[in-house]
Amino acid sequence: MKLQSFQDYPFTEGGVCAAQGFKANGVYCGLKHQELSTATQQAAAANEADDAAPKKNDLAMIFADKDCAAAAVYTSNKVKGAPIVVTKAHLQNGKARAVIVNSVNANTCNADGEEKANAMCRLAADALGIAPEDVIVASTGVIGQILPIEPIAAAIPALVDGLSYEGNEEAVHAIMTTDTREKQVAVRFQIGKHTCTLGGMLKGSGMIHPNMATTLTFLTTDCAISPAMLQQALSDVVRVTLNRVSVDGDQSTNDMVCVMANGLAGNHEIKDEGKDYAVFRGALYAVMLNLARMCAADGEGATKLIECVVSDAPDEKTAETIAKSVIESSLFKAAMFGADANWGRIACAMGYSDCEYDVNKVHVDLASAKGKITVAKNGCGVPFSEDDAKTILLEDEIQVLISLGSGEASAIAWGCDLTYDYVKINGDYRS
Repeated sequence: MKLQSFQDYPFTEGGVCAAQGFKANGVYCGLKHQELSTATQQAAAANEADDAAPKKNDLAMIFADKDCAAAAVYTSNKVKGAPIVVTKAHLQNGKARAVIVNSVNANTCNADGEEKANAMCRLAADALGIAPEDVIVASTGVIGQILPIEPIAAAIPALVDGLSYEGNEEAVHAIMTTDTREKQVAVRFQIGKHTCTLGGMLKGSGMIHPNMATTLTFLTTDCAISPAMLQQALSDVVRVTLNRVSVDGDQSTNDMVCVMANGLAGNHEIKDEGKDYAVFRGALYAVMLNLARMCAADGEGATKLIECVVSDAPDEKTAETIAKSVIESSLFKAAMFGADANWGRIACAMGYSDCEYDVNKVHVDLASAKGKITVAKNGCGVPFSEDDAKTILLEDEIQVLISLGSGEASAIAWGCDLTYDYVKINGDYRS
């Protein structure tokens, strides 16, 4: 997938390690094996091919050279993973130094969940020589299964010993579950005479729906910014990026986006709104927009990234609500999988979006790298070539361009097609 670039924010390599002063690592601690039943473990042990299979990292860490300003947003699901509760408590002072995160097991709906989440923080803190309250903890994976702490404890020494300024690859692979590709990006930007860097990594493929954090995302920057302004920027940018992504309409219990800023770039600390804050917010937007697009493109079973752009709306809320409604429609998503220009499904999704707009002013185009075609004008269908439309919709990135003809506001939402593989993946998720 091609990254969307911004002139003042050139891309750089390194993900969460791109900014100076951040190390990362990821290791395999065997959580998947620990969750298998005894009978299954015995069968696996007897299977030489299984024993020879590569072991995917399932435990990651990010560590800053110095104390950081920190901020986060969390899932608004009423059922919240224990790591969410613990991290919220730790970030009340707006500071952090490290992140520890596991995949495979969500540590959610467990009687000992908070105990285990706190234990992960203590284990990390002891090994790093910092306070447990300076550790952000996160988990992703199966809900409702007890998290075994023993394999995590056993892996901590190797996890910490392997921390490096080039460890982003090991870390990003450790947080993946049903993801089919890594998702990381970083940009550089100028605050006065100082060059700053902001980078991040994301995991998310299924159980993705726009409502707060949407996925597990970890961001780092060497820009100096106060905790209050960091929180303001993060909350604002999440609203127009990750909150506008939907894969399947299911909102996770463990969603979290966190950012740490260590100030090593040497700029004057950003303490209020102004030019420097605007530049920083732009960098955050550049990174999170691309992570959002990566997330949508890698939806479970997906073959296409769908971008819905609603323009000429009376206000941003109307544009956003309609864009989300379209990319969340299962009927529309299925049509995109089949490269079927059934624009009536777009009109249907717009109509039940609980927005006020003049149907008779609606204009709809479908576009991709192969061109653009108009399928509706003034609220009615128009003649178009089905063959040309199919050629456009066979591409792996598709745009749905909707004009409401009623104002100047606009919004964008991202989703993916709905395929047979989505059912296959989720029908066998715990196996």
